[in-house]
Amino acid sequence: MPPRSHHFNALVERAPDNELFRFSLAQALLAEARPEDAAPHFAFCVAKKNDWMMPRILLGKIHLGAQRNHEARPLLEAALTLAIDQAHEEPERELRALLADLR
Repeated sequence: MPPRSHHFNALVERAPDNELFRFSLAQALLAEARPEDAAPHFAFCVAKKNDWMMPRILLGKIHLGAQRNHEARPLLEAALTLAIDQAHEEPERELRALLADLR
């Protein structure tokens, strides 16, 4: 059976501006341990929707994993603001902990 990313890659090829297909592809790539391949798709989602918290968190974590803290911090700070504004308590706790570790 082909990896899940193949399915979502085909959807992205047919509709490259669809942020939901891009997000699903990025998640599949993460599940396949391919974070650097997932990063541009999460970045697309971040650019497409100002109020979408999850791609900011996941892209921030990719940057953290690659020791690119200077790229991770603004994404995680923006995600924290969204978590607070949208009353997502668990992501808020996680983001506060991640940001505290960056200080």
